[in-house]
Amino acid sequence: MQPLVRRYLKTAIAFLGVGLALGVWMLVRRELSGIWPTPYLTSAHTHAILVGFVMMMILGVALWMFPRPARDDTHYRPALAEAAYWLVAGGTAARLVGEVGRSAGGGAALRILVVAGGVAQAAGLGLFFLTMWTRIRSPGSAAR
Repeated sequence: MQPLVRRYLKTAIAFLGVGLALGVWMLVRRELSGIWPTPYLTSAHTHAILVGFVMMMILGVALWMFPRPARDDTHYRPALAEAAYWLVAGGTAARLVGEVGRSAGGGAALRILVVAGGVAQAAGLGLFFLTMWTRIRSPGSAAR
């Protein structure tokens, strides 16, 4: 397994841990203190689980399992898959920090962080699939 694949998968597991911890914290506050989660906390929890865990896991497994690039494939570049990792992981982390901060009443800087994080997530996902496009094929399709 390539180091980048391991990084995708381990990062996914880390985001799962953060998402579960945030979910438990919101549950305890709601049930024991009557404090319902804000939309910002709900968004942070959702992004930690769905983008941070689910999408990072999907991206890592895709990178690992898809057929290797064809010998003449000049489109696939591992550096772009690496850049996509940093965009998705960094964007998700920024989104989490920004959304949790916004739930406590943070100002304009946190709004910008949330937006920047969301844009980074979208850009990273787009870059990943653009990079992987030529690897979405049957392993022996070139021979046929």
